[in-house]
Amino acid sequence: MNTSSATLPFSELQKLFGSRLQENVQIANYTSARVGGVADAMLMVRSADELAEVVKALWERKISFILLGSGANVLVSDSGVRGVVLLNRAHTIRIDAESNPPTVWAESGANFGTVARQTALRGLGGLEWAATIPGSVGGAVYGNAGAFGNDVKANLLMADILHHSMGRQNWSKDQMALDYRSSVLKRTNDPAVILAAQFRLSHSTPEAAKEQIDQFSAQRKNSQPPGASTGSMFKNPPGDYAGRLIEAAGLKGTRVGGVEVSSIHANFFVNDQNATARDYSELIHIVRAKVEQKFGIHLELEVELVGDWNGNKHTGDQLS
Repeated sequence: MNTSSATLPFSELQKLFGSRLQENVQIANYTSARVGGVADAMLMVRSADELAEVVKALWERKISFILLGSGANVLVSDSGVRGVVLLNRAHTIRIDAESNPPTVWAESGANFGTVARQTALRGLGGLEWAATIPGSVGGAVYGNAGAFGNDVKANLLMADILHHSMGRQNWSKDQMALDYRSSVLKRTNDPAVILAAQFRLSHSTPEAAKEQIDQFSAQRKNSQPPGASTGSMFKNPPGDYAGRLIEAAGLKGTRVGGVEVSSIHANFFVNDQNATARDYSELIHIVRAKVEQKFGIHLELEVELVGDWNGNKHTGDQLS
């Protein structure tokens, strides 16, 4: 379903979407790492229903697109994105404190940390661990985001999915097949889009929930670096931690161009001098090679690669 910029039907897209469609947009302005080239086109969507309609229209016309929420946990190549970037600003949140158990439903563009904080204000617990996660609800479900020993799998009840061949459906947690930083959608590159999700909560008090969030926030502040980054670069290998291995390999502070391995947490690569995606790629290669040489462990990327890398257009973990 890839469509090159030379054949992207701008006139048809403009008829469909009007002035909402932007051309030649710098993606670096929309990613947490502040890197990424130019997208052929960008379209902002503001609700789950609108997202579904736009995606169906693009599928029908076989126009390539990517969905971008908060821009965390992605690394966009310097060559940018051929096709359309859908900027997901669908962020409605609905809390049901009366159900048993209490629940929260949120559109996929909602900030996951905001969802956690809003439920805490209502005296509802269960998502306190997510209050420091910068990503969107859709990204969190897609990658089974986690922190402080918890993850989405423990809370997810249902995901509202638009599937290319099966249409719009509600998928259970079992159907999502969540695993460590993964889901069935991520593992199979299934042509599907997460529109919204519902999470299980528990009864608490605003004071208790806030205290828990404050503790997690303080822990994050003390252990993770500020500044522009993708978030955790690598998945933790079984029984170990990527950050520990990188630090033990003597790689803290290693720099390529404008990006360096953080001196605070080695699994964070911080862009502090106008880094390029190529800088990130080279630093990933250096870190992987040194860790594998020293410990015999190949680190797997947690971030998703988007765009043209090494001459191939793809998403996923392809840097070696």
